[in-house]
Amino acid sequence: GSPETEKGRQKNEVQHEVTITKSFLMGKYEVTQEQWEALMGKNPSANVGPKLPVTNVSWVECQEFIKVLNSKTKGGYRLPTESEWEYACRAGTNTATAFGETITSKDANYDESKIDKPVPVGGYQPNAFGLHDMHGNVWEWCSDWYANYPEGPLADPVGPKEGARRVLRGGSFNYFHVSNIRSSYRGDFVLPSSRTIGIGLRLAKTN
Repeated sequence: GSPETEKGRQKNEVQHEVTITKSFLMGKYEVTQEQWEALMGKNPSANVGPKLPVTNVSWVECQEFIKVLNSKTKGGYRLPTESEWEYACRAGTNTATAFGETITSKDANYDESKIDKPVPVGGYQPNAFGLHDMHGNVWEWCSDWYANYPEGPLADPVGPKEGARRVLRGGSFNYFHVSNIRSSYRGDFVLPSSRTIGIGLRLAKTN
């Protein structure tokens, strides 16, 4: 969540204590189109390029991708929980972004960068955990159903057991304001079956 004084803060970002008790791995980059196509045999993205993040993939289709990936590897791949995603994005910071209270077009690909399309993964400086494009480029699906945060301290939260919409994090190249790429911003506006030019994914892995 975010403090009430944070610029652009939304009402659904109530600050609360979360403890992540289990180590996990997080993808250094958003999943690329060449990675998706290698497993799924097709590329659904509107803006095409092998090193661009895959887009136009629903939450449901991401689960199919992960199922195939786990069948061909030692397994453990999954979407991150919302709490894992925010922890990874913040990389030890408590500011609005991993780069400080403000962010500029040299730090990330978002609406005010005026690029108007996804860019190849890894083109911007990583955060302190070595993760690229946590802010901007494309939205990233999380595993959780969206709901208001529960009250009180939590350990390893996974979201509610049911809901209507899945959580998106990180903002994108085409979303309308810099406040939407803050570490705490919660995308709550799409169904798990939705596909758009601004939504992709980043993998997590159970360690």
